[in-house]
Amino acid sequence: MNNRLPQIAYASTYIPKKCGLATYTHHLREAITHAKGNRAIDPVITLCNPDEYSDYQEPWMLPVIKQNVEDYKMIAEAINQSSVEVVSLQHEFGIFGGEAGSHIIEFLRRVKKPVVTTFHTVFEQPVAPYSDVQKQIAHWSDHLLVMNRKGIGYLHDNFGVPLEKITFIPHGTPVPNRANRANVRQQAGWDNRKVLFTFGLLGRSKGIELILRSLATAVQAVPDLLYVIAGQTHPEVRKHEGEAYREELTALITELGLEHHVQWINRYVPEDELVSLIAACDLYVTPYPGMGQITSGTLAYAAGLGRPILSTPYVYAKDLVQGYDEMLLPYGDAEAWSSKIIELFTYPGMLNSWERVMSEIGRSMHWPQVGAQHLRLFQQVITEQRDKIADVG
Repeated sequence: MNNRLPQIAYASTYIPKKCGLATYTHHLREAITHAKGNRAIDPVITLCNPDEYSDYQEPWMLPVIKQNVEDYKMIAEAINQSSVEVVSLQHEFGIFGGEAGSHIIEFLRRVKKPVVTTFHTVFEQPVAPYSDVQKQIAHWSDHLLVMNRKGIGYLHDNFGVPLEKITFIPHGTPVPNRANRANVRQQAGWDNRKVLFTFGLLGRSKGIELILRSLATAVQAVPDLLYVIAGQTHPEVRKHEGEAYREELTALITELGLEHHVQWINRYVPEDELVSLIAACDLYVTPYPGMGQITSGTLAYAAGLGRPILSTPYVYAKDLVQGYDEMLLPYGDAEAWSSKIIELFTYPGMLNSWERVMSEIGRSMHWPQVGAQHLRLFQQVITEQRDKIADVG
């Protein structure tokens, strides 16, 4: 690796905004700063709504009002005149203004520094207007990053992106801290319980009822099972239907007689607490009904923290477990889920062997490794652009 450590500008939502991408970018920036030996403060182009603008007053923060297309043009010029050598763009359609987030194209057209775009969503069969926007972003970016190997093929097949322009780097995760596991379990009321855990903004796309139905049978064989459902209702869901989904689940819990076997954590869970809770559970479950999901931050965290997982076979889960297909079960088959849960908690050594597999998979996902991988790639892209300019010159 060359000794020159580049200045990187990140473009994304950013903390204190409570959103997965904001948290992700914060950790990525920290990990890369650490890999650079904590030198120089890298700027962040923070996408925000007008009422959030005042949250981004640090000198290294460059707030952009997401709906204001002129802001994107101005920030491109500011980056061109700065000492930034590469832009790390974190892409999710909803964080940028314009139809399907098209305002970001105005920035990409004008910025003269190389751009490495991380696509957090890639569709197997993209549809307009998302496909048109993503194709243009891919075109204007110097390099693309995906967190799922399948994403490489999707981008190549759908948009003709050359394979050498795309790199897979796994979703970053915290490094596990085994020390406080017993304390966390005690404080959470999990002592002497076998804990299944689900986390995420609650909505119908989470498939929680599948676990409840499978639990109804499983608790007869494993009476100390406890299913913990953490996270508040998704703000968009709350706007449209209030707490209707949560109320339906509560009614189902009563109907199935599971009151003693379900614990709600119905609030925003700060990330450090979430990491402790995931690390302290016995089995992490993602029973999602949608098979197209190409990334899942919470499943990534569970893997990085070395927790056994049980999941429906959506794209990210399949890519993550890499052939350990016994960890994947179809959506809707409560009987299969019930049998597998009983087996995991009664068959000697089975849960431990799954834990060893996941710890092995998770090792390459820890932030120090992921930060160093990003830094190497950014340096490579900067060098390639310099060589191109030299050739033209």
